[in-house]
Amino acid sequence: MPRTLTIAALSLSFAASSALAQTAGEVVVVGRGLPPRPGDAAFDVVTIDRDRIAQSASNRLEGVLADVAGLLQFRRSDSRSANPTSQGITLRGLGGNASSRALLILDGVPQADPFGGWVAFPAYATDGVGAIRVTRGGGSGYFGPGALAGTVELESTGPADGPPIRARVARGSRASTEMSGSAQLSRGESFATLAAAYASGYGFIPIIADSRGPVDRAAPYRQASVAARGVLSLGGAQELQVNLSTFTDRRDRGTAFTRNTSEGADASLRLVSRGRWGASLLAYLQTRRFASQFAAIDAARRSATLTLDQYNTPATGIGARLELAPPVGEGIDLRLGGDLRSVTGRTQELYSFVAAVPTRRRVAGGRTRTLGAFVDASAVFGPVTVTAGGRVDEWRIVDGRLSEALLAGGAPLTDPGFPDRSGREWTGRVGAAWTIAEAVTLRTSAYRGWRLPTLNELYRPFRVSADATAANAALDPERLTGIDAGVTIAPTRGVSIAATVFRNRLSDTIANVTAGRGPGTFPGVGFVAAGGTYRIRQNLSAIDATGFELDASWQGRALFALASWSHVDTRVAATGPAAALDRLRPAQTPRDSLSTTLGWRRNGLSTSVTLRHVSAQFEDDQNQRTLAPATTLDGYVAVPLTASLSIEARAENVTDTRVEAAIGATGVIERATPRTMWLGMRLRG
Repeated sequence: MPRTLTIAALSLSFAASSALAQTAGEVVVVGRGLPPRPGDAAFDVVTIDRDRIAQSASNRLEGVLADVAGLLQFRRSDSRSANPTSQGITLRGLGGNASSRALLILDGVPQADPFGGWVAFPAYATDGVGAIRVTRGGGSGYFGPGALAGTVELESTGPADGPPIRARVARGSRASTEMSGSAQLSRGESFATLAAAYASGYGFIPIIADSRGPVDRAAPYRQASVAARGVLSLGGAQELQVNLSTFTDRRDRGTAFTRNTSEGADASLRLVSRGRWGASLLAYLQTRRFASQFAAIDAARRSATLTLDQYNTPATGIGARLELAPPVGEGIDLRLGGDLRSVTGRTQELYSFVAAVPTRRRVAGGRTRTLGAFVDASAVFGPVTVTAGGRVDEWRIVDGRLSEALLAGGAPLTDPGFPDRSGREWTGRVGAAWTIAEAVTLRTSAYRGWRLPTLNELYRPFRVSADATAANAALDPERLTGIDAGVTIAPTRGVSIAATVFRNRLSDTIANVTAGRGPGTFPGVGFVAAGGTYRIRQNLSAIDATGFELDASWQGRALFALASWSHVDTRVAATGPAAALDRLRPAQTPRDSLSTTLGWRRNGLSTSVTLRHVSAQFEDDQNQRTLAPATTLDGYVAVPLTASLSIEARAENVTDTRVEAAIGATGVIERATPRTMWLGMRLRG
């Protein structure tokens, strides 16, 4: 973990708590952005509250997000065993790869890796997350580029999110350990928080028993994160928010030569004014470093040979956003502003190993930039709310390069510099909500969004086992158009049922398209062995997704229930070289996903069980390798010993269901987390 940022984070917490000394009183600064927009009533929005976040069986952000059916990662594994590059998130069955098609933001700051677009889930301690809002669909109008399938908004904890001191420690299966905690100090209208988390374990063997060989072993992990935040009241309904965070993540993929490391540090500064003229000015910096090794395994799985050492992938993202909310009249909300995001990154790799010694070196990367302006307006006319917004973005892709050279003598093999490119995108969304009765609201929306290809997709070829995929520097941006309609019913207090039907079309879809099979030598990747598949990233004509979502919640005096179901029929539209994919399902896209929770909370005693199901999905673009459906059961119990101290027991995948996460070209099956039991203590002071 970078020591300088950790020290800075700790210093911020103590400095803020000292400098903010005022007469103690009611805390009125919430430490968040401008108030929610009334027009959100027209969209399909799911909120996960602080209590639910704290009672996840996995105690991991990706486990919490699984409560929202249809919000999926590219693979079913979580951040203890997955390759970090497979953890892009998406919604509404739009398929995926390493890159996210849903926009994840924390306190207004985009969180996707600047180089590859995946999400570093170990960077987020659940003790530091106060609320989560998931907007399905919605386009790129207000939120910015990347919000194709939807937006996931994380908000840091504040004074209203529970006790000022929280801590938990647990011991779990396979010598696993988790420790986390947060502390908060408030003075007057200001506060400072510090949250940290640590997790480690021997891990499980990812390859199922029927496919294992002598080369297979457990996949250990070690992860830590620290986040510090200061919110300073400036008077006059103004506040300054300062965020600093850092994380480190080390995983092994279960054989020799498969370790990977992720590290990062973030800093952001946001000035918020909630006066007559609302305003928010945000600036942020992201730094990331990623390293990973890849191995070739023989058919009998008796030996592993290092084939690629991605020893350093530095990336930086910087950005700014200005949002204004001028006073325009009773019942009308207007937001206008602009945002900028600039990304630089490159991968540095050693490959073509002979007798365990690399003979070649590859450097690939470049820079991208988006500059946009937006306007978003909502108006409330009695029972009817209408909203409309749009934005224009200028984008640039520059300094792209894929350089390959011999290590002995440094003779270049390839060193192409790709042409700089630029363009303009017009996107937006419209919607309406009509409360036809006190308990019934109808809503509809239409939207258009876009996403720029990542540096990883543009310039970096890669291998997974015997399969190889070539990059494509000529990729166009993805563009999505969609429409949905729904109804929200709240017949009594504590009961809510929301149903939504939708149709989306993702044009110029970036996908890994099969173009040949080994043995043979292919452009962009070199030799592919027998049994391996050669793919290249291409823009498909489109992906069409039609489906519905159902979300329900009930809160009684002590009992509560949650349910979420997503059903989507997703098909590829393809012509030309990819015509063989036409009408097939995108890889890693289940037809159904379901999450249900039944729980009880009273007098400090909490218990819940969560049943989740995901239907069959295809591993590959040609729909030849099928990942079986999986149903899992999780459990959570907290028994109070005192007013502030509880015993906590958690159980993941109680039935030890085989959750298939990947199938290799040779039929080797990898699984996600098996049964994992936890026992620990929880402090709320």
